[in-house]
Amino acid sequence: MATRPKSEAKSPPTDTRGKIVDALMELAAERRFEDISVRDISRAAGVSLADFRDAFPSKGAVLAGFTRHIDRIVLAQDDGELSEENSRERLFDVLMRRLEAMAPYREGLREVAAWLRRQPAAALAMNQVTMSSMRFMLEAAGIEAEGASGAIKLQGLALAWARVLQTWLDDDEPTLSKTMAELDRVLTRGERAVAGLDRVSALTSPFSAMAKAAFDAGRRARRGGSRPARKDESGDEDVTAL
Repeated sequence: MATRPKSEAKSPPTDTRGKIVDALMELAAERRFEDISVRDISRAAGVSLADFRDAFPSKGAVLAGFTRHIDRIVLAQDDGELSEENSRERLFDVLMRRLEAMAPYREGLREVAAWLRRQPAAALAMNQVTMSSMRFMLEAAGIEAEGASGAIKLQGLALAWARVLQTWLDDDEPTLSKTMAELDRVLTRGERAVAGLDRVSALTSPFSAMAKAAFDAGRRARRGGSRPARKDESGDEDVTAL
C-alpha cells in the first residue's frame, strides 16, 4: 500500500468553471453556505452573471462541478505505482489521492458538509453525484461496478466515503493517521460485504438470466416479433438542481 502523497500547491484556475468552483469554496470557508449568492460567487470569481449562467445552472451545481474537478485530478495521475497492488490496496490509494486533491479546499468543505446536514434534500442529490464519482474511483482501482451488484457497491462506497470525509475534516494530525485508519476500517467492512454479495450474485445469476430471457421473449411477442429498443443503462445522472 502506497504512503500518502505529498501535498502540492494548487495553481489558480484559468477557465471560467474552475474560477467559479474555487470562488464558491473560498466563500464557503468564510460564511454559511445559505448566505452565499450566485452574485457573490460571480464577483469573487471575476466573471459576469452571464458567464456563470453559461457554466452552471445553479449554486448547488457548482458543487457537482467541484466533484468532477476532483475526479479529474485523481484520474489524471499516473497509476503505475498501483499496478503491483491488489484491488483493495489500489482503492485505498485512489481514495487517499482524492483526499490529497481536496486538501486545498478543506475549510470550505467543512461548511459544505455542515450545509448538507442541514439540507437533507441537497444531501440526497449530492449522494447521486458521489455515486457517479465513486464509479470512476472503482474503475481506477480496477474494480467492477456494473449491474445490480455494482449499484450496491457504489451506494455502499458512497456512504463509507461520507464517513471517511467526516473523519478527515476532524483529523488535525499531519499524517492523517485517524483518516487512514477509518478508511482502512470501512474498506475492510466493504470487502467482506462485497464478497457475500458476489456469492449471492453468482448463485442467482442463472435464474436472473432465465427471467430476463422470458421477459424479453414475451415483449417481442407482444410487439409482433419486432426487435426491442435499446436502453441506455449508463446510470450517469447529471444532478445540477441543488
